[in-house]
Parts: sequence; structure tokens; C-alpha cells
Amino acid sequence: MSEKADTYNLILDVAQHLVQERGFNAFSYKDISQALGIKNASIHYHFPGKTDLGVALVRRYRNRLHQVLSQLQQQPQGAPQMLEVYLVGYRTVVHEDGRICLCAALAADLNTLPESIQTEVAAFFQLNQDWLSRVMEQGSESGQLKFSGSPQHAAEVFLATLEGGMLLARSYRDMGRFEQIGRLAIQGLLAQ
Repeated sequence: MSEKADTYNLILDVAQHLVQERGFNAFSYKDISQALGIKNASIHYHFPGKTDLGVALVRRYRNRLHQVLSQLQQQPQGAPQMLEVYLVGYRTVVHEDGRICLCAALAADLNTLPESIQTEVAAFFQLNQDWLSRVMEQGSESGQLKFSGSPQHAAEVFLATLEGGMLLARSYRDMGRFEQIGRLAIQGLLAQ
């Protein structure tokens, strides 16, 4: 990887951490430049404006998720196991230091964000919703999962539960709450 590509990704790494910790509106290029020991001009070289940075950040986050979900879909396992692995993925995002899902942090600021970032955030959640809908449908057809309503509705409720669980756990400064919420969400879907 070239030095420019390294700098590009390092900028995104620091920006992601800052958004997850503080929110999009609560950091500046100065925060990134200080963290990396580079000049603001180096950041502007890769991301002329903060909107460009935000769009690139969400696209990278969504692309990484897409790769993980695609690999997970290829593995021969039942719907409950897929939901467990999905929960593990969320758990890796939920840190004891209070960081949350990048797009949950951005969604909290949604009305203050440029439309291009709003569109990327919506695409991230739609990717989750579509994948979870397929898992719910598979689980319902196999008799492993039981829920009222459509697979799409069950997916939306499950996703909202996990995203909300992160915020609740963060509010209490107790990430163990997230684990409990996630486990109960899966248990509530299991066919008895």
C-alpha cells in the first residue's frame, strides 16, 4: 500500500473513532491532524471538505459490512446462528469506552448532516435490513424463527433493538446491557 493510501485510511480510522465517540459535528480536521501528526492540508488533499470525508467514511463502513454479510451468507448455518454471528459483529463495535455504531452516531445527527451523508447512512441501514430480512425469511421457512408480521418487519425490529441497545448501554456506561439486550432479542425470535 502506498503512503498516500496509508494516510487516506489512517484519516478515515481517526475520523471514525471521533464520530463514534463524539459525533460528526463535534470534531474538526484539526483533531485528525493532531492525532496523526500531519497538517490539515494533508487531510484536504484526500478530502477537500468534511462532507467528502463523511461520505467516504460511511461508504467504507458499509462496504466492510457488505463483505462480512456476504461471507456469512455463504456459510451453511441456520438463521439463529447467523443472528448470533451478527450480534458478535455488533459486540465488536460496542466498546467499553462508549463508542457505538458509526451510522447510529451519524443518525443521531442526521438532520444536521449534508444530504449526501444522509443518503449513505440510509444505505447502510438498508443493507442491514435487507440481509436481516433474508435471514428472518429463511428462519421462518425452516421453522427456526417465529415472529409476527413480515420478515422485513421482524428485521426492522431486530435492527432497531440492537441499535437502540447500543445507545441505552452507552447512556448507562454499561456495555453489558447491550449483550443482554442482544441475547434477549434473539431468544424472542427462536421458535419454541
